[in-house]
Amino acid sequence: MNQELENKFVKELQSNQGIIHKICRAYTKGEAQHKDLFQEISIQLFKAYPKFNGNSKFSTWMYRVAINTAISLYRKSKRQVRTSEIFDNLKELEYQAYDDTKDKQVELLYKAINALNDIDKALVLMYLDDKPYVEISDILGISEVNARVKMNRAKLHFATLTLSYLQQMAQKLVAL
Repeated sequence: MNQELENKFVKELQSNQGIIHKICRAYTKGEAQHKDLFQEISIQLFKAYPKFNGNSKFSTWMYRVAINTAISLYRKSKRQVRTSEIFDNLKELEYQAYDDTKDKQVELLYKAINALNDIDKALVLMYLDDKPYVEISDILGISEVNARVKMNRAKLHFATLTLSYLQQMAQKLVAL
C-alpha cells in the first residue's frame, strides 16, 4: 500500500474508530480482550483496505469487516488459543481507552447486548447507530426483508433481556 493510501486509511479509521469500540465492547469481556479485538479488527481492515472499492460508505464497509472479524475470532477462540500478529504499519493508530462503564445505563445496555447471539448483537448495534435496513442488509450479506425480520426478533429479545435485568436491579434495590 502506498503512503498516500495508507494515510487516507489511517484518517478514515481514526474518524470511525467508535464503531470498532462498540463492536469490541459487544463481543469481549474486559479491557485486555477489547484491546486485542480492536487491534485484530484494525489489522483486518488494513489488509482489506486496498480492495475497498468505495461502492458503500467507509463506515458500512468497516462495520462488515469488524463484525465478521469479531464473530470469526469469537468462534476461533472457542477452539484454540489465538496468537495475534502486530503490524508496524499501524503504529500511527494509537489505541484510545474507551471507558463508559461508569454509566449504569450503558452497563445495562451492554449486559443485554452481550447476552444476544452473534447476529442479534450485530443487528442491535447497527440499530442503535441508526443504520438503515439497506445498509444493514449489505453489511450482513442478507436481503433487506430478512434484515427487517431478524431485526424485529432481535429487538424483541433485546427488550425482554433489558426488562429482565431492570427487574433484577429493582429487586436488589428493594432488598436494601
